[in-house]
Amino acid sequence: MSTSKIIIGCMSWGKWGKQFSTKEQVDMIQFCIENGNSTFDHADIYGDYSTEAQFGKAFLESGIKREEIQLISKCGIQLVGEARDNKLKHYNYSKEYIIWSVEQSLINLKTDYLDTFLLHRPSPLMQPNEIAEAISELQKSGKIINFGVSNFTPSQVDLIADKIDVSGNQIEFSLTNHIAMHNGSLDQMLQKSMQPMCWSPLGSIFRHETPQSLRIKEILNVLSEKYAVSDDALLLAWILKHPAKVSPVIGTTNKERILNANKALEINLDLEDWFLLLEASKGEEMP
Repeated sequence: MSTSKIIIGCMSWGKWGKQFSTKEQVDMIQFCIENGNSTFDHADIYGDYSTEAQFGKAFLESGIKREEIQLISKCGIQLVGEARDNKLKHYNYSKEYIIWSVEQSLINLKTDYLDTFLLHRPSPLMQPNEIAEAISELQKSGKIINFGVSNFTPSQVDLIADKIDVSGNQIEFSLTNHIAMHNGSLDQMLQKSMQPMCWSPLGSIFRHETPQSLRIKEILNVLSEKYAVSDDALLLAWILKHPAKVSPVIGTTNKERILNANKALEINLDLEDWFLLLEASKGEEMP
């Protein structure tokens, strides 16, 4: 699976966030590509099923060649909203729905293929054989290149991977939520050469003032001077040091913060500094 090391999450580009105009989206796409962020992460549900189409319109108007970018999208979550007649939030992974959803994403994104297609969240009613049939057809037709999952546990990955190759898993992972280091998720991806991607890579540090966030900020204040970078770059550098080679999906729409994020690629945290941050997060020394 080929992605830029820092992936641009597009969830807040549309109705669920900044509500960028087409011109603003064109500008943002060009800015990201110019700064080495060529992978854009989508899901069918973003913006109540509207953000993909808005991005696609901007991409078409930008004149950017398809081979210059990588597109990720996801399906499976059925939201309650204006776009669909769902009575409650649920999941759908029937063969027909998966194929239909990918085809809709292709129409919306103005492209012939997705570089990576993910099942958005696991469903207790998943049928591995049916999923494998859908993915096999989509890959044979060239509509998707890579297939992966999102928010799956290791056993759920194995359930699907027993029937068809799973090349990546997009999970929540950050300094404040590092369960993926302990529940086998990152171990599995490292062992099987799967591509880990992580959403919410900055965690809750800047959203909530808690004893944990205060401890981390105290260490960040010291390390930001040592490494001459921003706090958010240090948090991403902490993720990037993991041997599983995790690609953070950043949701910011602020250009300066995108540049700050890219500076994380230049940082190699000292071993003790990495553990110092982990210790601050845990509130206790390593066992």
